[in-house]
Amino acid sequence: MPPKIRQAKDRILQLIAFHAPGAKSLRVRLHRWRGVKIGQNVWIGYQVLSSVGNNVIISVRAMLIAHFRGPQGITIEDETFIGPGAIILPNITIGRGAVVTAGSVVSSSVRPMTVVQGNPARPIATCGVALGENTNMGQFLRSLRPLGRPSTGRRN
Repeated sequence: MPPKIRQAKDRILQLIAFHAPGAKSLRVRLHRWRGVKIGQNVWIGYQVLSSVGNNVIISVRAMLIAHFRGPQGITIEDETFIGPGAIILPNITIGRGAVVTAGSVVSSSVRPMTVVQGNPARPIATCGVALGENTNMGQFLRSLRPLGRPSTGRRN
């Protein structure tokens, strides 16, 4: 297939997937047809674009900016949870079992089994179990271990 036709086909599939129903079916299939590598049992909210591991949840209006120019990309490993409205910038790896809280802006890679929050997103806790479809929220919350706060140098 000539490159221009391939690009046009991929862009049309991307636009359809952007608004298509079926967070675990049609939307995922459309992204795969355009060449995005997506693992099994993936849920992709409306208006999401990127490549993803297995058992990942990407919430509504999360934005994955895979590149500004060039092939940087984003790696989202298995069993991660991306909260609503989160923004993931290029050249980032979200480690296995990590959680990005709602509205966070991820500008540096996230270690596995780590919860990040804020703009820019900073680690706030480690988790003992991944937050996913089959995880009880109470079990997840009990597994959290807060990280110490960095010193600001001020004394009260």
